[in-house]
Amino acid sequence: MVHIVLHEPEIPANTGNIGRTCVATGTVLHLIEPLGFRINDKMLKRAGLDYWPDLDVRMYEDFEDFLAKNPGAKIYMATTKAKKTYADAEYEDGCYIMFGKESAGIPEEILLDYKDTSVRIPMSGQIRSLNLSNAVAVVLYEALRQQGFAGLEKQGQLHRHTW
Repeated sequence: MVHIVLHEPEIPANTGNIGRTCVATGTVLHLIEPLGFRINDKMLKRAGLDYWPDLDVRMYEDFEDFLAKNPGAKIYMATTKAKKTYADAEYEDGCYIMFGKESAGIPEEILLDYKDTSVRIPMSGQIRSLNLSNAVAVVLYEALRQQGFAGLEKQGQLHRHTW
């Protein structure tokens, strides 16, 4: 299992989309406050559709609270400032992948302690960053691929025909 951590997310639609991705992949979503919205925000639920009740979501007062409640967690920091790409990392079962808020990313004071596990998504210099929900999907699916998509082996089926 992989864990996704959002540090102070600001946009409810992004968090809703990420929540839906977490339900689809059996991933736990960890939210570190303060949030830029209320957890019952209609935009959050709209983006997550009717999957939000199925989501394993855990809340934390701040990063220190997260660390205290997840001792020994192996945390990968997704940041545009990393030297390694997300494909260079070897994601172990039970690891955490943390993403920062949309406007500023993960605070550099936190990143300093995670130099060896900070990863980035390559992109042209013409753009600051990807949309948060897209970035989570890219990195999460690489971690799941490395783990053989464990628990996600369901074969695709056509609705009205068979392959």
